[in-house]
Amino acid sequence: MPDAVRYAAAATQPQATTTVTRKDQGSQKDMFLKLLVAQMKYQDPSNPASSSELMAQNATFTQVEKLEEIASQNASLLALQRSSSAGALVGRTVSYTDDEGATKTGLVTSVRLGTDSTEASAMVGGVAVAMGRITEVAQTPAS
Repeated sequence: MPDAVRYAAAATQPQATTTVTRKDQGSQKDMFLKLLVAQMKYQDPSNPASSSELMAQNATFTQVEKLEEIASQNASLLALQRSSSAGALVGRTVSYTDDEGATKTGLVTSVRLGTDSTEASAMVGGVAVAMGRITEVAQTPAS
């Protein structure tokens, strides 16, 4: 009989829905926190979440936070590694694909180092060439 009462009560209450839209600007931490708040807001008052469940969710939240920190550090290290590699191109002859799709070759005279959000670029014949466009690196012959 309690099942029938619970079913009837559930049928008369409006169903709570949560729509989650993933955007690249938002962090995983923010999304997790919103889901946790929504879960607590719409939980059944006669059967609230246990403290062990909340502790497990808090631990998961902490893990997500730490993983985001690690991902950010890895992005910084990758940018540093790319910048270091770019510096080794100075004085070498490179081939690259220009904006029209043609392959061009020239001597790297300098390198503009990148950051976490910008790519390093090599100056080849007075033209800034993004490192991703370089297709071949050759030793410059001695003159």
